Parts: sequence; structure tokens; C-alpha cells
Amino acid sequence: MEYDITLFDELDPDARPSLGEALVPVAGMLSFLALGIGIYGLDPQFPLFWGITFTGLFSYYWLGVSWDTLYDGITQSLLMGIQVVFILFIVYALISTWIQAGTIPAMMYYGLSLLTPAVFLPMTAVITAVITFAIGSSWTAAGTLGVAFIGIGSGLGLPAPMTAGAILTGAYTGDKQSPLSDTTNLAAAVTNTDLYDHINAMRNGTTLAFVISVMLFAVLGLRASGSIPADRVGEIQTALAGTYTISPLAFFPIVVTFALAIYGISAIPALGTGIFAGAATALVLQGTGFEQIWSAAQSGTSPETGLEVVNELLASGGMVGGSWAVTIAISALALGGMLECTGIIAVLAHHLGRLSRSVASLTGVTAFSAVSMNVLAAEQYVSIVVPGITLRNLYEEKGLKSENLSRAIESSGTVTSALVPWNSGAVFMAGTLGVSTFDYAPYYFLGFLSPLILILMGVTGWNITHKESADAESTAVEHAEPVPAGDE
Repeated sequence: MEYDITLFDELDPDARPSLGEALVPVAGMLSFLALGIGIYGLDPQFPLFWGITFTGLFSYYWLGVSWDTLYDGITQSLLMGIQVVFILFIVYALISTWIQAGTIPAMMYYGLSLLTPAVFLPMTAVITAVITFAIGSSWTAAGTLGVAFIGIGSGLGLPAPMTAGAILTGAYTGDKQSPLSDTTNLAAAVTNTDLYDHINAMRNGTTLAFVISVMLFAVLGLRASGSIPADRVGEIQTALAGTYTISPLAFFPIVVTFALAIYGISAIPALGTGIFAGAATALVLQGTGFEQIWSAAQSGTSPETGLEVVNELLASGGMVGGSWAVTIAISALALGGMLECTGIIAVLAHHLGRLSRSVASLTGVTAFSAVSMNVLAAEQYVSIVVPGITLRNLYEEKGLKSENLSRAIESSGTVTSALVPWNSGAVFMAGTLGVSTFDYAPYYFLGFLSPLILILMGVTGWNITHKESADAESTAVEHAEPVPAGDE
């Protein structure tokens, strides 16, 4: 996928928006979102639509940008995000298919036997991190394993927002450290950093944030461990076993999907194959009719297990149900495309870069730039590309190695995408896990700890690597006198 981002130096000086002009549509968009979501409790679609309308009118009548240019900006942004749209539709169909196949019910059944409330949250974070590291996709892990964990957690009496926070913490931890992750590779590519240098640079900060998160989840689990009725787990397992054939064979779809991901097959074909594997399992293992399987994949599931809590856990919207999330993603991408093609994003990024006077301020500006791009462009790829390209020269000028920049944009951009309700990352996670962004945000500890630890690095100099020291060490080794044998 190509990321054709307009840079400040490429803008025509005569047509370039001033900082004040660039801030007008941003202020308008944030006001509309605050009004629609915060005051009137609307879903994000129409507040985003108001922002699109305001930005279009302001750009055309005040900035003099033609409608064709605005349309082109929207088109490019939608093309960049088309993979998001496809994955959303596929995952919603996959969840319904795996429910029909008994895959998710079986994971819930066995999980309720193996896990307890005291260890569930930290184990969820650890297991999700390991699986995501292996397959390289936080979305794939959350859309498959994460859905089952939501059901298990509910069966154990734990609030879904807590479970969602643990899932996200594990998913983004594994994603940041995986050489198979698209965002990890993108961050290395746009900063001209060796992939493994980039991963190694992230390791200490990511590990610290993850360990603290797991400890916090352990505390939450201990506090919740006494709240389950004694017969709750048994009732849920009985309802599951009475409706589905619970067998290790039900795990066939997840084995196939994860095997393809580990082998290096990208998310869309791997998840698409998972749908067919789920359909085959439902047909053979559960005895579900062919038409019923594909109707559920399209329109969702509404099982009748005899237990209301299980019915709610296993109800899904199918591909049609994904349209709610898709409309948010499309609206946000369209707005981000308009802000990019008008030069507004380039101007904001340029002025942010000018605030950098020291390593600490440069690190902070990088983090703020990445988070801002998540808010304005609603796409985590832009939060990596724009700061990565815009601030690259500043890191060079300060004699910093490129992995300082690649680490900064991932530690503050990738992980915070799930905290912005209209960002594609948050739309996917909230829609897939069935928990709103505002509800899971307080428990998504990694999303706050990762950028905070990054800023701590900039302030203290911890893990900050300079070109001079690296070059000096290399030169010393090259010119060192040979050590006589026996003197070592």
C-alpha cells in the first residue's frame, strides 16, 4: 500500500494555509464531536459529517481549494483505508460463522473450566500478547481470540470493559514487538530504520508498560474474585453444551486462521479462509444447514440456549452488523483526506516540529504529533507516516539515531489509535468486542503508559541513542590494536 502524504515543503507558498487557518476546521471538527457525542449522545457518524461539510465549505470558499482537489483527497484517503473496511466486514462475518461452528462457544466452555477471576485479566493480556506476536496482527487476535475472552470474562463475573482493556493491552504489546506487524514494518520504513533495530529500541519501554499493566490487571482480578455466584459457571457451561457440540474439533477454524497468519499470509485472506473453515466446521460438527450458516454470516446470530446471559454473549450482527462501524470509518477517513489534501495536516505537523528545542521536547512533540494525527486523520497509518517523514530531519540534526523516531511514533501513534472513538482502530475494537471506546479506555493501561514512558525516556535520556556515541565506538573498534595471544 502506498502512503502519498503531502509535506509542508511541497505546498505552494502562495496557497499554503496559515497556522490560524489550519486550526479553524480542526476546532470546528472537535466542536461538532463534542456537541454531538458529549452533549447530545449521538453516534459519531453525523458529527463527523458536520465536520466534513464545514471543512469542505471552509476549504472551498476561504482557502480556495477546488472541489476536484477535495474529492481527490477523500478518494486517496478512502483508498488507503479500504483494507480497514474489508477487514471490518470480514471479521463481523467471521465471528458469526465461528459462533455457528461452536468455535467461540467451545473456547468459552473450556476457558471457564481453566481460568478463575483472580488470574483471568492478567492471563488474558499475556495470552493475547503471545498470540499477536506470533501472527503479527492485533486486529486478527482481538477479532478472534478477543471475542472469546469477552465471553469467558462475562461468565466469570468480570465487567466486559476490564476484559477489553486486557485484550487491547496484550494485542498492541504483541503487535509492537512482532516483525510480522504492518505498523511495525511501516514505522521502520518511513524512518529509514532497520526493522530489528526498531523492534529492539521499543523492547524496554514496551516491556515496562506491559509489566505494569499486567500487575494492574492482577489487582483488578483480585478485587473482583469474590463476586461470582457459585453456580454461575456451571449454568453457562450447561447452556453452551446443550446448544453446541463442544469438542476440540471446534477449534479447527482458529487453528487454520492462525496458521496462515504465522505463515505470513496477510489479514484479509487469512480471515477470509477462517470464514470458510468456520462454515465447514458448522456444517460437519454442528450439523447446521448450509443456508443457515451463510445467512448467519450475513445477518448475524441469535442463539436460544435457555440462558439469557449466554444468548446475549453469542448474539452477533454478521456482515450487515458491520455497517455501523464501517460508516464511522468511512466518514473519518473522508474528513482526514480533506484535511490532508488542503495542506492543513502538513502545516500543523510543520509548526509542531518547530517547537522542538531539546531531546525531551522533540520526543514530546513527536508523541503529540502522532496522537494528533490519530485524532485528525482517524487512521493509525497516518499517525506513523506524517510524524515519521516530517520530523526525520530534526532527529538527524540532533544527532539521534533513527530508531529513536521510529520508536516514538509507534509508542505514541499505534497504541493510542484505539483511544480515539472515530479512529479506525477504536471503531474496529469497539465494534468487534462489543464495548464502547469510552468504557474500555480506563482499563486500556498500555494506551496511556506507552506514551508516558516514551516521554520519560526523552526527559531522562534513558534508551536515547546518539549517532556520535555509536560512531565513536565503531571507530575505536576499527583502530584498536590487536591483543597479543595470552593477554586476554
